[in-house]
Amino acid sequence: MSGQCIQSVAGYRGRVIMLIIGLGFLAVFALRFRKDRRRLGNGVLLLLGLLFAGVWALDSSATGELPVLLVGLLLVLAPLLVLVVAGLLVANGVQMMRREGLRIAHLLSVGLGLAVLGPYVLLVIAVLTEHPVLVVACASVVAVISYIGFVFVAFLLYSLFYGWLPYRAGMDAIVVHGSRLRGDRVSPLLASRLDRAVEVYGAEVIAGRRPLLITSGGKGSGEAVSEASAMAGYLLGKGVPSEAVVLEDRSTTTRENLMYTRDLLHRRGSDMRMVLVTSNFHILRTAILARRLDLDAEVVGSKTALYYLPSAILREFAAVLLAGKWVNIIACLALALLPVLAALV
Repeated sequence: MSGQCIQSVAGYRGRVIMLIIGLGFLAVFALRFRKDRRRLGNGVLLLLGLLFAGVWALDSSATGELPVLLVGLLLVLAPLLVLVVAGLLVANGVQMMRREGLRIAHLLSVGLGLAVLGPYVLLVIAVLTEHPVLVVACASVVAVISYIGFVFVAFLLYSLFYGWLPYRAGMDAIVVHGSRLRGDRVSPLLASRLDRAVEVYGAEVIAGRRPLLITSGGKGSGEAVSEASAMAGYLLGKGVPSEAVVLEDRSTTTRENLMYTRDLLHRRGSDMRMVLVTSNFHILRTAILARRLDLDAEVVGSKTALYYLPSAILREFAAVLLAGKWVNIIACLALALLPVLAALV
């Protein structure tokens, strides 16, 4: 009886510690979010808080052999889930190439799907050959992929959270980020951004403000006019007054969108508070860039076709990883070395 009591007390203390850690991460997230919501680190804190709180909730509500059964079920389903995800990524990449044409960016889904299968192939080979070097190599690869997977989940979770935040009126400028045209006409993706900008403009007008509506985008190869010009024509067709529309027609990247818009506003003698309008998959990276450029700006997103989202999100995540490449490289090297050190010990 005393042994059962000790186990019960130990289990209770463990659950309390889990809850305290989870609430601690969520509290730090809330403080950092209130100070500046445009940080990827907020997503990491949010994910850690939810994971620890979720483990506490599951352990507190589970009785008997249920936790053991759940763990066993996860172990059985995890490989199957990985195979399903890999298959869906490859299928999405093929669909993107059929609809949008063959581009390197559209190969991301296919490449990631094949890369996800890599550790499992290594594991099978290691088990069949019983080769210690392959076992260590497999463990190193899995450690690196686990890190990248965790950061990706944090990125995706926080992107969704950021996108769900309600728009707060009070902006002096609404900046619409450009996208590839179809000749001299806006594409459905760009039209969605412009429609969202019109909604934001209407909300500002109702609140008694008259913000500028800045269309941002230069003339790309194969485009008849600049993106900014085509976007401005679309907005005028939606009833936006011409005096409210300002063109920024030099930029070719998101970073240039932000820098040239900042310069444009400075030339007008104002450091305006602005809202950046882009596609929903692009909001978090745009917000991070705006913060790094010290812009007083928030971001809102427009809807995107479902088939386009997987490849687009992967591109955004790859760009975010590249922006913090040294931190990520050091973390991956450290994790990859752990199995090697363990094997040597």
